Amino acid sequence: MQTIRKADDRGHMDHGWLDTQHTFSFGQYHDPAHMGFRSLRVINEDRVAAGAGFGKHPHRDMEIVTYVLDGVLAHEDSTGNAGLIHPGELQRMTAGTGIIHSEMNGSADEPVHFLQIWIEPEERGLEPGYEQRAFDLERARGAWLTLASRDGQGGSLTVHQDAALHVTRLGAGDALDYALDADRHAWIQVARGAVRVGDHELRAGDGLAVSSETAVRLQGVEEAEVLLFDLA
Repeated sequence: MQTIRKADDRGHMDHGWLDTQHTFSFGQYHDPAHMGFRSLRVINEDRVAAGAGFGKHPHRDMEIVTYVLDGVLAHEDSTGNAGLIHPGELQRMTAGTGIIHSEMNGSADEPVHFLQIWIEPEERGLEPGYEQRAFDLERARGAWLTLASRDGQGGSLTVHQDAALHVTRLGAGDALDYALDADRHAWIQVARGAVRVGDHELRAGDGLAVSSETAVRLQGVEEAEVLLFDLA
């Protein structure tokens, strides 16, 4: 079974300094029909103006993953971590018992475009934690590259949930399969470009929930960058 979530149907807020689109309910946007998918709770596509950003604010009991598409994001948190996140890098922050952090545009001249992803952890009250790693996204050309997983497989970041995050880059006409165990589910999120999955053409911002299937095939329509979440 495949269920599409079109980009134009997402929640949208334009605050001037922040243009944000919510795949699932978040903040002032609430839709009971879109509260998440399995343990995947949030996919926000954010564009933050130069010199602006999210000042210090608290979170608890969530795995927060940040994937920068363009520009640079400056991170700082109450555990002492601080630094810049560039395209090709992934950040994972375990909010756990409580963490205060800020995410600011790291440039005074250019906007930053990124995805912020929340995954519900397997248990509450974890010790706050942080990871950041650079990945060679050319290794994702026509293949799946694992960015995050429960056990940190293949040098990926660790998430405290039975979930894995993979990325691929496909050119027009390229095809790539992903095998799913019978009891697993997938969420496909197109970050750039366009692909076809079954009867659906997915473009940037579109998402697709996949359940009760043993495999999915992605076919490149144009140059594309696609995230796939493998979920219990």
